[in-house]
Amino acid sequence: MPTPDDVKCWIEAGLDGSSAEVVGDGRHFEAVVICPEFAGKIMLEQHRMVYSGLGEKMEFIHALSLRTYTPEQWANGA
Repeated sequence: MPTPDDVKCWIEAGLDGSSAEVVGDGRHFEAVVICPEFAGKIMLEQHRMVYSGLGEKMEFIHALSLRTYTPEQWANGA
């Protein structure tokens, strides 16, 4: 079963320049992901980027709730 730290590392490895904060119980996770590559993309595209970066590791995650931000959105109190 993956830990929140595992999921954090997987997200950050899949998205260059990203940072993530992840909480969860081994099956259900919530993540806040900040990435400059999200700029100009709608939320659905941002979420697809995260899932794409996770790739096959998603089979170990039952549920993943995402909140995605650009660094500018995060700095402005998103």
